[in-house]
Amino acid sequence: MTQKISLFIYFLLSTSLYSQIHEVGVFLGGSNFIGDIGPTNYINPNEPALGILYKWNKSPRHAYRISYTQTKLASNDLNSNEGSRNLRGYNFENNIKELSLGLEFNFFDFNLHELGNKTTPYIYSGMTYTRYSSLHFNSGEQVDDSRKGTVGIPIILGIKTRLGRMFVLGLEAGARYTFADDIDGSRPANENLSQLSFGNINNNDWYVFSGVTLTYTFGEKPCYCTD
Repeated sequence: MTQKISLFIYFLLSTSLYSQIHEVGVFLGGSNFIGDIGPTNYINPNEPALGILYKWNKSPRHAYRISYTQTKLASNDLNSNEGSRNLRGYNFENNIKELSLGLEFNFFDFNLHELGNKTTPYIYSGMTYTRYSSLHFNSGEQVDDSRKGTVGIPIILGIKTRLGRMFVLGLEAGARYTFADDIDGSRPANENLSQLSFGNINNNDWYVFSGVTLTYTFGEKPCYCTD
């Protein structure tokens, strides 16, 4: 049985070498935070974000995608529409670095080797790993405890179009639900500081990247059909 499984995996890998097309490029945009400090607008970029990405198109409808993005998350209670947050007046900054791996699904066929205009909406999800500084507040002042990591779930919606024969331009916005609640310092990771918690302790931190992607395409012409 093990031998059959090994042969099957080898067959998939060997055939994919002749039926793949690659994309590599950059992400340029902004970031915003959604949590217990500052405004709660879904798309409200207030800090620049920069990243790189790679896609392996397995069919005209789906691609495996890996990306690295970094930004400074920042938010201020004074920019919130909630009176209680305005009175509290907390603000924070946190430098984050995110690695994401997942599947991108195209709503329409996006075969880059066919002539003519190619445009499609798409959705992406998978898993993220984010490095950040664990924070807490002491007498209203931000305190950085240590660097740590958390996993999360990205949900990205976008639209992309081909530019010429070799480039693809995309516009996307995506929220990341993390399994952490100390990115903004509202719930200290150190249990000895639990008395310093504030806000909704039952809701983890979110952040959003929104911007444009520009990728360069290369690789062997794929054969997505069976004949």
